[in-house]
Amino acid sequence: MSFMSFIQTYWYLILALLVSGGLLVWPLVARQLSSARDIGTLEATRLINSANALIVDVREAKEFEDGRLPKAVHIPLSQLDSRSGELSRQAGRPVVTYCMTGNRSSVAAKVLARIGFKDIYQLHGGYRAWKDAGLPVEK
Repeated sequence: MSFMSFIQTYWYLILALLVSGGLLVWPLVARQLSSARDIGTLEATRLINSANALIVDVREAKEFEDGRLPKAVHIPLSQLDSRSGELSRQAGRPVVTYCMTGNRSSVAAKVLARIGFKDIYQLHGGYRAWKDAGLPVEK
């Protein structure tokens, strides 16, 4: 069986290989293209304490009421575009975004980059990781 004959006969296997390979590589590529860097709780604490980082909580109101990082600014992701003016004057500061587990904060990072923030971080694992690390929270 020649190579071309193999491709014609088993094209669906080659397609499955390419698609699955692409799905495996995509998170690595997306992380490189992201406007924000993932950081853990230790690095977030350092930024808060030494660089006066702005902390933006993008969870919904009910989640925010259950607890938050100290001095966090609460702007739900669903309102971030319309309320971006509240943050734009602080665009020179580093900013750390977080949600419950870290998924919504990556979307928030794109919005913050669009309004002028350059030094953007997202808390890996979100509020849950912060709380699980035993770090202080406000109610």
